[in-house]
Amino acid sequence: MKRMQRKDNEPPFVTAKLGWRFHHLGIPTKTPHAGEKHLPHLKMRVAGFAASPFGIEWMRFDDDCPIAEVIRTVPHVAFAVDDLEQALRECGAEVLTPANSPSAGVRVAMVLHDGAPIELIELKDRGSPGDGPKK
Repeated sequence: MKRMQRKDNEPPFVTAKLGWRFHHLGIPTKTPHAGEKHLPHLKMRVAGFAASPFGIEWMRFDDDCPIAEVIRTVPHVAFAVDDLEQALRECGAEVLTPANSPSAGVRVAMVLHDGAPIELIELKDRGSPGDGPKK
């Protein structure tokens, strides 16, 4: 995605023009948090997402976690999108993690923009079976 200039009172292009919606802010940490949930297939722990009124998710990674270092060390913003493949095409950013399904009804991909990881999330019927993470 090419760089665009916006005024202080204007929302980001992806929310104003592409219709993306804020979903959460993922913050890597090395400190355990109360209520952490271990995701063994991703080799990481998450906390706070379900309870945070601000959409904060703490992420703590296992030592042997294969996730890209930038995702393990730099906070990311996540946007809900209606069509994951279309959003990936529109943003034109380097793909860090290809589209995959970490849980039922959820498809995600991680891209890199100007050194910052960005997560794109497509949410469908949560009752449908996920196809698991893809590497």
